[in-house]
Amino acid sequence: MKQNVGGIDRILRIVLGLVLIGLTLTDTIGVWGWLGVVPLATGAMGWCPPYAIFGWNTCSTKK
Repeated sequence: MKQNVGGIDRILRIVLGLVLIGLTLTDTIGVWGWLGVVPLATGAMGWCPPYAIFGWNTCSTKK
């Protein structure tokens, strides 16, 4: 799996995932917040399946 999620994108995914999980644990938004596991995992791995399918890449190009 080649990385296709860049720096700022990764940070935003991780923060969003942690916020959603935190809101779920505090019983603020209910069980739907567990969907935060998805952006958290894709941000941690640096690879997003839909990005791979559509050919998108937010990683900076190394020269």
